[in-house]
Amino acid sequence: MAFLKTVCTTSTTLGRRALSVSCVRSTTHQNGYNFELNDTQKEYQAVARKFAREEIVPVAAHYDKANEFPHEIVKKAWTLGLNNLSIPKHCGGLEEKVFNFCLILEELSWGCTGISNAISPSGLGQSPVILAGTKEQQKKYLGRLVEEPLLTAYCVTEPGTGSDVNGVKTRAKKKENVLLGEGAGFKIAMGAFDKTRPPVACAATGIAQRCLDEATKYSLERKTFGVPIAHHQAIAFILADMAIGVETARLAWMKAAWEADNGIRNSYSASIAKSYAADVANKSASDAVQVFGGAGFNSEYPVEKLMRDAKIYHIYEGTTQIQKLVVSRSVIDATKSVA
Repeated sequence: MAFLKTVCTTSTTLGRRALSVSCVRSTTHQNGYNFELNDTQKEYQAVARKFAREEIVPVAAHYDKANEFPHEIVKKAWTLGLNNLSIPKHCGGLEEKVFNFCLILEELSWGCTGISNAISPSGLGQSPVILAGTKEQQKKYLGRLVEEPLLTAYCVTEPGTGSDVNGVKTRAKKKENVLLGEGAGFKIAMGAFDKTRPPVACAATGIAQRCLDEATKYSLERKTFGVPIAHHQAIAFILADMAIGVETARLAWMKAAWEADNGIRNSYSASIAKSYAADVANKSASDAVQVFGGAGFNSEYPVEKLMRDAKIYHIYEGTTQIQKLVVSRSVIDATKSVA
């Protein structure tokens, strides 16, 4: 946790690739967008990128094959403060915005979404307490996460209930730990999803970026007819489509995160971002395997795992169909209101 606290006040020099276009709130134009990250955000991104490449990528295949939980990686991430950014300052956290958390999570997901999903779910588990807990409740439960490398979980899915959160049958006794008051649970759950769906979208974007990077690298190494296959139009167009998907998915999650940070209800944009980024991740993974050809099915290369990893983004935190239902209802309601 100490490292990212230091990043907030000082600058360190870390290698990084050129930044993709980014939408953040401008310091000079408070009511608009600025397509540039500030220095702190660049440092956050650089730290996460370095961690992904040096700590996650080298061991991702091992954990995938061994089916082990990456305890050591999670502890290292906790030491850097990569998994508890949203915890309020009065609990010892950084109280960072959704946008900044997403910057970090996209980089971690580039390394391996299996491992990033071991690091990041605490953000979802923390959200109801951050949104609706009293200061005493927050200190009691969130403060512990800053003091030791513990994980939280968000329990909402039941054997007979998944996307229909309103159909949950579990009942709680009013003994303690009630957030807001009796009957507020569904409202809190939906509010939490509005803040956590942009991070899911950014993680899917991280997969898509990795697919593009791996496919581009391979297409420059693999030669047919005496030239790299990247120079054949059939492959070049696949890479172009992947790049278009990555950039637009990134812009979608950035808007949803920006709205969340600025107190704008973002159910509509968050669902668009989650649905679209999931589609982009899956198409990018499929296209990457196509670029690799037969080698794409070989575990010697990373794209077969990327294809497996991408599918979950169509399912958890609300299926793609649920996201489209949210979007369609918003469109219909908006049209009715002006009819």
